[in-house]
Amino acid sequence: MHLHGGTAAELAWNLDDEGFIDVVRRRFTKVFGTAPGAQEVQSWRRSWPALARILNAAGLHDQYLLLEYCLPATGERVDALMLGLDTDGHLCAVVFELKQWTHAELSPARPGMVKTAGRVVQHPARQVGGYVQYLRQWVSRDDHPVTARGTVILHDAPAPLVCALRAQAAHGPSAAYPVLGRDDLTAHPTPQDLARRLGCAGLRPAGRDDVERFLRTTHRPSPALLERAGKVIEGHDALALIGDQDRARQEVLHAVDATRGRGGKSIVVVTGGPGTGKTVIACRLLGDLCKQPGRNPRLLSPSGTLTRQLRRTVGDASRGLITTFLDNVPASITHDSVVLLDEAHRARTYPDHQHADFPVTLGKLIDRAAVTVLFLDERQIVRPTEGLTLTQLRQHAQRTGSAFAHIDLTTQFRCNGSRAYQQWVDHLFRPTGPASSWESDDYDLALAAHPEQLDHWVAAHIRNGTTARITAGFCWPWDSPPTPPLVPEVVIPYDGPNGPRTWARPWNARADQPHPDHPDVPARAFWATDTGGHHQIGCIYTAQGMEYAYNAVIIGPDLVRRPEGWIARPEESRDAKLRRLPPHRYLQYALNTYRVLATRGSRGTRFYATDTLTQNFLQTLIPPHRQ
Repeated sequence: MHLHGGTAAELAWNLDDEGFIDVVRRRFTKVFGTAPGAQEVQSWRRSWPALARILNAAGLHDQYLLLEYCLPATGERVDALMLGLDTDGHLCAVVFELKQWTHAELSPARPGMVKTAGRVVQHPARQVGGYVQYLRQWVSRDDHPVTARGTVILHDAPAPLVCALRAQAAHGPSAAYPVLGRDDLTAHPTPQDLARRLGCAGLRPAGRDDVERFLRTTHRPSPALLERAGKVIEGHDALALIGDQDRARQEVLHAVDATRGRGGKSIVVVTGGPGTGKTVIACRLLGDLCKQPGRNPRLLSPSGTLTRQLRRTVGDASRGLITTFLDNVPASITHDSVVLLDEAHRARTYPDHQHADFPVTLGKLIDRAAVTVLFLDERQIVRPTEGLTLTQLRQHAQRTGSAFAHIDLTTQFRCNGSRAYQQWVDHLFRPTGPASSWESDDYDLALAAHPEQLDHWVAAHIRNGTTARITAGFCWPWDSPPTPPLVPEVVIPYDGPNGPRTWARPWNARADQPHPDHPDVPARAFWATDTGGHHQIGCIYTAQGMEYAYNAVIIGPDLVRRPEGWIARPEESRDAKLRRLPPHRYLQYALNTYRVLATRGSRGTRFYATDTLTQNFLQTLIPPHRQ
């Protein structure tokens, strides 16, 4: 998909028409389902005329150009993509990243990042390199080879900024991609020199047939990419499988082979509670499928946090193979794909995503792929806009004539492998009925008397070199700016040994990238793993799917315990989609939320409740924390 296609000369002619940008804006809405932001439209108005002027000055007026070209496996868009033929007659795609920068801040500590206009973004040469690698690994075929190049065009940037960006990219793979500023973008001494600087030397115009063939190409990972990703996953110690996990892996592979043997489609559901290894199994299966010839696998998750953590684990080889699944089916999934959907219970279902008894977008995903493997824990559904059940999936398979298999994981590998703790948590967060006292000694569980104890306990584990985090129900404002410094909005008054006290900490950062001036404030996706995360409070949306060694849980005023059982108080929630629910509907989401938070720690957990009666109730079940 793209917003405009034509030669550089045609682009210049179109830009003389005042209505051209409006036409493109309407096409954007039609293609992507949402209107472009004002800032994006403004960038088109500033960069497209500059690009047209530069290309025509370089004598490239007959070269074909695609504006806002979408890379469907990643959901990213290339600002401009020029198509030509190289000296061997192969189609060559030249990526142009367009920036209107006149100022940016660079940090030697983070050479891959740049701060500009108050935002921390990827270095543009690194960004171009990612696009080029995608084109080489997802578009090029043996029968229709595509070469790829890339250039950064900073058409307003002064020489000092350009020199600084070049110096920062001088070492490593980003050095292969030129960074051009205002002074570089003139046809001096000749147009051929400008074409060379742009990375377009030796290119002749592509024919319409070549362009159409490129646009029709199905994006799928190359065998080399799959082989590399498979080796990385296979050799990663953190992705080793044990016992029950490996059995589930083998059963899924058997179901995949059976589907390929008989044709048709299959749905495989892998159920299991927290810590049973669903994510690890999904990763290992991706590695297995990457090594099988002619395959087109994907690992999807509705959680952006989990997606970014998995990409970090697998590395650059995972680009396009591991992605977030929300409102659209990735266009690169085909009839031979095996799709692994981790955290399927978080798939969007309501109100705009469900028709009849099954989510629309998920139904399209299952219909497109050969085999869909869904990893599911119904008791981790924490919002009314999410949720999927084993029964729904079985019924959908029956309606569509798909083969169906169910694998249940029972062995628990988190929480020190303590089945006793998992059962205790499951009993604790039932709506009614008695809860059990903690009597086992195979897991470190205790009740903190006040939040300062949680802080000291977590800090002690950090000093000892182990991971520890504090989480809380979403019961406090979260209005901090997206970049540090963060505001301590989680404020809890309590009675200390020496009188009334107040404890306050910030929520985790909302930004997707760390700020170069605040290295101890991790980006939100890495709050659970990166240095400094223990100074912030995580909530369900940053903790779900993660784990760390020691886990502190603050039960907020949205869930309180009374003699008749748990009572929900949705008015105490700060989640706009939840606080409008009636208490009886909110209750199950709150219980699921705290159950998830309570099962993040692999070695130990501390509880604290802000409600006095709830804290008193927990005192009857949990031993007190001791220094």
